[in-house]
Amino acid sequence: MKLIATPASPFCRKVRIVLAEKRLDYEFVIDSPGNPASHVSDFNPLGKIPVLVLDDGSTLFDSRVIVDYLDAASPVSRLIPDDPRQRLRVKHWEALADGLLDAAVEIVVHLRRPLPLQSADWMLDQRRSIERALNVMTTMLGERDYCHGNSLSLADIATGCALGCLDFRITDLDWRSHHPSLVALAARLAQRPSFAATVPRLVEGVSIDYVAPATR
Repeated sequence: MKLIATPASPFCRKVRIVLAEKRLDYEFVIDSPGNPASHVSDFNPLGKIPVLVLDDGSTLFDSRVIVDYLDAASPVSRLIPDDPRQRLRVKHWEALADGLLDAAVEIVVHLRRPLPLQSADWMLDQRRSIERALNVMTTMLGERDYCHGNSLSLADIATGCALGCLDFRITDLDWRSHHPSLVALAARLAQRPSFAATVPRLVEGVSIDYVAPATR
């Protein structure tokens, strides 16, 4: 398998962590849709990353589709429950975390616009969405060690990637002071090799390595 992605995209990070937890081998191909020489659209007509290229040459895109496939592809470390109700709860966490990421990425992209085209009110709306998501996550997590059940699941992975994105991209948002349970969760996840190996970073030569319409 090949994963076409960038090291800084939180949606790509989610897929990379799942691959690591599932102990699946793959080739990591760094390619950003923001680069003029990008080949992403050759594999995904929507021009978005991440893209998973399977051994038979077929492709999967959208991080949610990819992680669903990967979890079913190997019995190692199941991350999404088979029970429909339990599965729904895990996917609920993922949707909430991905929604938080959508707002965070929108802020990053908006700040790259010329100053006359920026809207303080619009960015405030995105920040409020992030804050509401964090509040709901805090309530849902409570005092538990994991977002769902008694072991790592996709809920934790998606949430951990969202929190990591805030630390990496929205550095002036002091979420840690108001959400100690999420801070503790992030600290536990950071100890896992899969998280430690995928800490977001920029890569020289990769321009605008994730923009709102280019990742999911």
